[in-house]
Amino acid sequence: MNFDIAWGIARRSLMLIPRQPSTFFPSLMMPVFLTISFAGAFSGIVLLTGFPAEKAIDWFVPMTALQGAAFAGITTGMGTARDMENGFYDRFLLSPAPRMALLLGPLIASVLRAFIPLAILLLLALVGGANFRDGLLGVATLVIAGLGFALAAGAWAVGLALRFRTQQIVPLMQSGTFLLVFLSTAQMPLELLGGWLHAVARVNPMTYILELARQGFLGEVAWSTTWPGLIALAGLIGVLGVFAARGMQKVTP
Repeated sequence: MNFDIAWGIARRSLMLIPRQPSTFFPSLMMPVFLTISFAGAFSGIVLLTGFPAEKAIDWFVPMTALQGAAFAGITTGMGTARDMENGFYDRFLLSPAPRMALLLGPLIASVLRAFIPLAILLLLALVGGANFRDGLLGVATLVIAGLGFALAAGAWAVGLALRFRTQQIVPLMQSGTFLLVFLSTAQMPLELLGGWLHAVARVNPMTYILELARQGFLGEVAWSTTWPGLIALAGLIGVLGVFAARGMQKVTP
């Protein structure tokens, strides 16, 4: 019964994509724009000694794919903020539906929405001549990383929406994920980073999630480059899931 309620809320979120494409289309185009920009403008980055990718697109597509997945989670949180602001969400809170079912609905929608940017970025990688060195297994690790990051981003965005109850919090939703990604190995491998950025990237869980996502483009998928990313992903989802759950417990109509 609880899952039926959560699935109904998730379906409502998914139905808003064709009904209000303006709320989803910009977040879909941004990772495409970033991929084309980075892979083109920084194509010479592969000439650096020690750079692990043969082509720039091999390095940047996994990063922008994760960004696209994060945007999917953020747009779900934006929908929750909109419902909170116009009073519609009070109907959910006053209903007999369990609070955790109300929270699970947007998180399911975040994961399902993430399939769209992931599919588009993988198609762009194929057209752009990216090296799928480990074939479907490499694609699978990217998809796992992307869906997990969408879930984490959705929990972050929904948690903020429940606390602030206004769409004015959207910039914080976006900047939080941007900082997490770009203060990691988003643009350069850890060995080529220096100063404070190296220190931050070294402890940033996103560094290991990116390694999980990229490995099939740079070489063979290996357990040694998989398990740290899975642990980092699980930890991020756990922390942000608790953040969202506490927000749901405290929110009142």
